[in-house]
Amino acid sequence: MHLSFRQHLRAGWKFLKYLTILLTALWFSISLPGCSLFPANVSPNASTQSTKTTAPVQRFDGITVNVVTRSGVIGAGLKRRIPEFESLTGAKVNLTMHDFGKVYDMLQADWSSASPKYDMAVAMPQWLIDFVNADYLEDLTARVEADAALQWEDIAPFFRNANAIHNQRIYGVPVDGDYHLLYYRTDLLSKAGLTPPLTWDDYLKVAQNFHGKDLNGDGTPDYGSCIAKEPGHVGFFMFSSIATSYLQSKGTGQGAFFDAATMKPQVKNEAFAKALDVYKQTMTYGVPDDANLQFVEARNVFLAGRCALMIDWGDIPTLALDSTVSKVTNKVGAAMTPGSSKVLDQTTGKFTVCDKFICPYAIDGINHAPFAANLGYTGVISAKAAPKVKDAAYAFLSYMSQPAQANVDVTIGATGFNPYRVSQFKDVAPWIQSGMSEEAANNYLGAIGITLSNPNMALDLKLPHAKRYQLEVLDPALKDFMAGKISREQTMGRVEQGWEKITDQVGRESQKTAYRYSLGLES
Repeated sequence: MHLSFRQHLRAGWKFLKYLTILLTALWFSISLPGCSLFPANVSPNASTQSTKTTAPVQRFDGITVNVVTRSGVIGAGLKRRIPEFESLTGAKVNLTMHDFGKVYDMLQADWSSASPKYDMAVAMPQWLIDFVNADYLEDLTARVEADAALQWEDIAPFFRNANAIHNQRIYGVPVDGDYHLLYYRTDLLSKAGLTPPLTWDDYLKVAQNFHGKDLNGDGTPDYGSCIAKEPGHVGFFMFSSIATSYLQSKGTGQGAFFDAATMKPQVKNEAFAKALDVYKQTMTYGVPDDANLQFVEARNVFLAGRCALMIDWGDIPTLALDSTVSKVTNKVGAAMTPGSSKVLDQTTGKFTVCDKFICPYAIDGINHAPFAANLGYTGVISAKAAPKVKDAAYAFLSYMSQPAQANVDVTIGATGFNPYRVSQFKDVAPWIQSGMSEEAANNYLGAIGITLSNPNMALDLKLPHAKRYQLEVLDPALKDFMAGKISREQTMGRVEQGWEKITDQVGRESQKTAYRYSLGLES
């Protein structure tokens, strides 16, 4: 029977709800009822019965693959695997890394040229639709279908479908899964008799409780909150993680950023205003110059034991295992990001107290909409690469994503890779071997499971020109707001006007179709 977009969405979320079977210590196991989050008529012949893989057997002597990705994490994860892949296959992999904000424009310029320099990229999934529409990317469907070692079905449906598939074809191979989590110092909260914050108002109260106190015993006052707000990098992600809990309440298919029926931005309302207020209030309990706190520095402050709370991707508990930089090993708790008891009623435009109709997925009256920030880095191959180079590039992508490599890489904080495969949740042993206590591993994987199984999880923006909406309009408006250059009302007006302009330039109907498709809705 042919399922509609909505039926596929419901089926996928049913899978994700069963994804998490919590035991006494929040440990969970995962079953695979064979459904997917979005409609994708692909059926790769991968087995999920074993997580063992064989090393690449095909040789690529004399073949060079030029790969580009972001610098820092992700780049570091690729770099550590290149020597062994080269040794196994004879291929040469040249890795180039650029600052996060430059990768998209660089790829657009390179892949639109007659003779592109880069054969492969590991990039943000939000950008892939632009590259697919421009015919820059190789269709990988047949390769994936023939690749038993990749174990495609072991990649969780959320990441398979949101990160790699467009128009029912596979264009990428996920190497990472991304979502925001709340992190807190378990020792501090336990000693103070506090529980992890359930709402953003709770977050501010807990941050206030610890701000200005010595949290690591060095005699220096420390901070309640460390949320990276670095403009041009992660600031818009962090704000969105706050905003989604106020803007989306009726499930993933509702969407947080636009009215799915009209593409009108969900910006000029009390809910968005509340998110702006909370985002700015966190500065009160942050580091000096908190409005410009860099991504790496926020992590360093937390790992040094100088911060009580933070919002980040899945890397913090694994980064905390490095005793050369961490003072909080096995003192890091993880939880679903905070929510709100009041949300935007998208029908009336009012900021409304949750009830069973407005917030059907609320937990004890609190609406959570955990944000799949960035979705997870995904490898893609240039359609213009030479045939043998495409073969070698795919072999490298497959090797990176195969469980034998990936299930180790996600336990190493420096790689930037976070759990995205079913098998990465089935066996706690690799996490314990990495240095986590069993309690910490259960807590961390449990928090991810609860997040991914939330039927109100908010998807990152995935439609043509997502970069313009986020980095060229929202991000600079947030920067000026945090600096006090524009008011809250001016910020909302600027974002709405900028987003409407992009939508009209690209085409409202085509953008609406793409947005609805990304949410699993019928066009």
